[in-house]
Amino acid sequence: MRRQFQALFVGCLLVATPAVGATFGTDVASLSTAYQQETEPSFRLGLQMRLAWTGDYVGPFSSEIDAASLRAIRDFQARHGMSATGIIDEAMLRRLIDVSDRAEHQTGFKMYDEAATGTRVALPTALVADAGPTDVGRVWRSENGTIEIEAVRMTGDGQSIDGLFDVLGSPAATRTVESAVLSTDGFSVSGTENGRPYSMRFGGTDGDVRGYVVSYDRSVESAMRPFVTVAMNLFEPVAPGSELRLVGRESGESNVARRAETVPNVSLLHAGIAPDADSESSGIDSSGSGFVVSKDGWLLTNAHVAKSCRSVLVGTAGKADKVLIDEENDLALVHVDADLGAPLPIAAGVPRLGEDILALGYPLRSILADSLNVTRGNVSSLLGLGNDKRYLQISAPVQPGNSGGPLVDLSGRVVGIVTAKLNAVAIADATGDIPQSINFAIRPDAAIRFLDDNDIAFIKAAERGADKSVADTTEGVQSAIHPVLCLNGE
Repeated sequence: MRRQFQALFVGCLLVATPAVGATFGTDVASLSTAYQQETEPSFRLGLQMRLAWTGDYVGPFSSEIDAASLRAIRDFQARHGMSATGIIDEAMLRRLIDVSDRAEHQTGFKMYDEAATGTRVALPTALVADAGPTDVGRVWRSENGTIEIEAVRMTGDGQSIDGLFDVLGSPAATRTVESAVLSTDGFSVSGTENGRPYSMRFGGTDGDVRGYVVSYDRSVESAMRPFVTVAMNLFEPVAPGSELRLVGRESGESNVARRAETVPNVSLLHAGIAPDADSESSGIDSSGSGFVVSKDGWLLTNAHVAKSCRSVLVGTAGKADKVLIDEENDLALVHVDADLGAPLPIAAGVPRLGEDILALGYPLRSILADSLNVTRGNVSSLLGLGNDKRYLQISAPVQPGNSGGPLVDLSGRVVGIVTAKLNAVAIADATGDIPQSINFAIRPDAAIRFLDDNDIAFIKAAERGADKSVADTTEGVQSAIHPVLCLNGE
């Protein structure tokens, strides 16, 4: 699409210029009308794209030459010593082509079809390299970390365009929101996070949300700001050859696991985002969640979050000095020589079927940053996948990075440890249906055995007290919940 715009733009140059110069008035309304009537849409799209590359235009590629587009034309003319009339001529267009081409080529701009997410994204290949897959897509980074680009795909019930916009379009402690626009085909958000500009665009459909996120350091802003304008406009949530996951026909056939056996290498569960130590992405930082279980610095999380890390960081408390692993039950104890806050009480029994619960943690930190995330649901089964008695099935939406976070009832007691979500894409491939609200947590009795075996002085919860509101329950437990960062770099 980009090449078509620009080729047509150049092809229209000599044809369009005489007619344009002959018919334009000077006021905005007259100029806009003349552009719309006297030039082709492909020419106007190419004009907007090239003005974006020169840093003069930051709006949508709409093919409408409105006030913002006219201001960009005049700004370009003024910066290059031309009369800032807003009326284009051949000399201005040739100069625009030259300047915009150089800006584009300096970034190594290419469009890339990302297979795991099914998206088409723009990449500045001269500035970043492929840093490998994540649990929700793929990431590219510059060598010095000043640029990060991520393609994202989130499937399953609870993944909605509007719901994600509500979260990402709201400012957080370390993230500002300068622009948040929700439209019929998705949304875009931009702002700064910890002083770094970011932009994101999401599309797709409820149950299959796909996105593109770019963040960068101020030191590379001159090259990246024009790139981001172009890249966000050209992002395609559904690349050619890809298709959205749609819910299939209801089927009476059960035994999903047996049907999935026909699909090679299928994993029915997504379990956090801790990297495989043997994978090409083993040098990439990943994260999960954890919560305080003792007054002397012990925190409980998942084994798959902490087991393959060269070192483990707990929020702002620092590096762990001890890590104890229970692989069979996917549990880990992490110790930090710091004050982590008051421990959360752990319920001795299993929660009731249908009970209201909250899942808390730090999911998708590359997108959601440092904000604690809270989702509400119910205990939908007292057994896990394949009737596994170590797990609970829950309906609260969870994302990669939630792993290891507490599952609490509305009186603030820990009644489980979030561990995994069903791999909706694998199930859809195997059955034709997208599973709805199927996520898993480790039962509290498994956690208590692990804590007892390691002589951890945890707090056993009293009998269930009166239920509180979601806000009050969250306020009472949030100080004990921390992000857990897995580091595999040298």
